[in-house]
Amino acid sequence: HKVSSKCIKMEQMLEEQAQNGQDQQQVGEEEGAIAVSYTTLDSLQEQGIAANDIQKLNDAGYFTVESIAHATSRKLTDVRGLSEAKVAKLKGIAKSLVPMDFKTAADALEDRRGICMLTTGSMELDKLLEGGIESGSITEFFGEFRTGKTQICHTLCITCQLAVSDGGAEGKAMYIDTEGSFRPKRLEEIAERFGVDPAVALENVAYARAHNSEHQMELLRMAAAIMSQDRYALLIVDSATALYRTDYSGRGELSERQMSMAQFLRQLTRLAEEFGVAVVITNQVVANPDGMSFAKDSTKPIGGNIIAHASTTRLRLRKGRGDNRICTVFDSPTLPEADAQFAISAKGVCDATE
Repeated sequence: HKVSSKCIKMEQMLEEQAQNGQDQQQVGEEEGAIAVSYTTLDSLQEQGIAANDIQKLNDAGYFTVESIAHATSRKLTDVRGLSEAKVAKLKGIAKSLVPMDFKTAADALEDRRGICMLTTGSMELDKLLEGGIESGSITEFFGEFRTGKTQICHTLCITCQLAVSDGGAEGKAMYIDTEGSFRPKRLEEIAERFGVDPAVALENVAYARAHNSEHQMELLRMAAAIMSQDRYALLIVDSATALYRTDYSGRGELSERQMSMAQFLRQLTRLAEEFGVAVVITNQVVANPDGMSFAKDSTKPIGGNIIAHASTTRLRLRKGRGDNRICTVFDSPTLPEADAQFAISAKGVCDATE
């Protein structure tokens, strides 16, 4: 019952945002705000696609022309009421609207100039990440309990709302909580520190509690719908793996678990690329039986290769002295392997104390 009432709330929110989303998009573009990187499906009507076909696509979780271009024809034929001929026509239109050909490295570099970096609240941590959390890709934080994973997530919910010049992305945040650790009161305290009105800050964070791995996947479909109506800069899943750990148990269900998790991470990657949001996931660790017990860190992140390949940047967190925490770059295409210290305070993530 709780799940259904939450879904109804999300749907009501969706309807409200649907009414003013288009206006805000136009206003944003006029004021020279951050350019919207996607095209809604409504534009397909001009290309001769019927409104009821667009509705069928929306019901199946497709909300942008990019999502049609990136999906396989086989997936699109699974949408109820779409024939193979219609799918072929849709793919043709999407291909003409979304550039998917080769481009030069110079063009790719130019495209990357539009990437926003979200400040973490700690100068040292930002320096380690060469500016902060990157938009348009998945960043994974993993570590034991009490290493600061959820605190970083709460801080980012506020910093993503800041102006670009202040280390933000001028967008809203979305928070999917699987462990029941989301605390709005923390957001108020962090907002005061960054000079943001706490009431406005809380209004700009969409929150949902996921109760099982299937519901977690369903929430991503809702997230796509909401993102297509408003400017979002951040999507957090805290934690991405906890429910898969409990819903699937034992070696017999391991391959099924990994396949289900791969689908979830693929959808996250799609949202990051489609809407240009920074996706931040947290991950739990497990004791590594191969590791020597006297090794400095004998734990490893769960999820295996599937989550390792999906995450663009992987950051390991561990406890330091007192309130200090240590962040290590575990895997990244651009960042060198290095450490940085930061601290957890009442006002979120901040610089380390001596």
